[in-house]
Amino acid sequence: MKLLVCALEHSANVHLKYLLKELGDDVEICGIFDDSLGESIVDLRSTAIMGFVDVFKKLPFFFKLKDQVVELAHDVDKVLLIDSSGFNLPVAKAIRKRYPDKVIIYYILPQAWAWKKKRIPILEKTITTLASILPFEPSYYSPLAPIEYVGHPLLDEITVHKTDFSPTGLITFMPGSRPGEIKKLMDIFREVRAKIDCEAMLVIPPHFSDDKIAQLYGDISAFTVTHDAHITLANSDFAFICSGTATLEASLIGTPFVLVYIAKKLDYMIGRALIKIQYAGLANLLLSHAYGITLHPEFIQHEVTAENLYNSYIEMDREEFFRNAAKLRSLLQHGSAKRVSEILKEIPHA
Repeated sequence: MKLLVCALEHSANVHLKYLLKELGDDVEICGIFDDSLGESIVDLRSTAIMGFVDVFKKLPFFFKLKDQVVELAHDVDKVLLIDSSGFNLPVAKAIRKRYPDKVIIYYILPQAWAWKKKRIPILEKTITTLASILPFEPSYYSPLAPIEYVGHPLLDEITVHKTDFSPTGLITFMPGSRPGEIKKLMDIFREVRAKIDCEAMLVIPPHFSDDKIAQLYGDISAFTVTHDAHITLANSDFAFICSGTATLEASLIGTPFVLVYIAKKLDYMIGRALIKIQYAGLANLLLSHAYGITLHPEFIQHEVTAENLYNSYIEMDREEFFRNAAKLRSLLQHGSAKRVSEILKEIPHA
């Protein structure tokens, strides 16, 4: 099977790696993905964006890239789109228009339940199979929509979780992976670290050079640098984490944490106007939808202060967090790579 893949985000490529293991050796991929998985048509670093403003600056680049992907679709058996709805949904529509019978699987769907619900009918008409990783997501689609909950990819990837909350003396700080996030949070994280008697672990992406670390993080002499987020979180008593996938990872591992996020002011204003959801953290969204409860505190924009973060660290009910984290793992059930691989193999290509 020849498979056209569009996986622009780092997390999408981690999920793709596990999916390819399930698919085995009979699959040839082309398209956009990490160069460790094959020959991509573009360097993923050139596709990185930060916020709504950056999107507009790179529009000509993405229009050209979309055209390249649509041309590739001619010679493949099936198309697999992973996350990145801003790029992948226009790609799907263009492929469907040019090749009406092409099999298109969308894995990790656009969050149409959060904003732009008008995209749901478009997705239903355009995509052959919608592979949802959120248990509540199919309820937003019509009863006959080609959508199913396939499990969550992090349950394929996370091999450790805390079985108790015995103290270890380790606290983890995760300021994100994007330059803007890191620069905004590190000064505050240094303040928080100074308030806590602990061994402070700082998770830094393994591909960052020494020069880039010095430029983005500033003085990190009070921290121990680590690159293994999962093991570090499992060994930690608590964590301070920039909003993103890492917050769900900590939730599934069972490490108490607070979510923090500081966006550019314009991006934040646009986001507030467009996105109609109550929580930033996916664990809170999932648990509130299923059980009417939340897992962790969230601090956004001006709320992100050393005092707020430290107070949450002191006041959090660890036992309650531990119980609710177990509920979250049960809610998500299992990983997703196996079921998505079955879908790709089962659907006959045109």
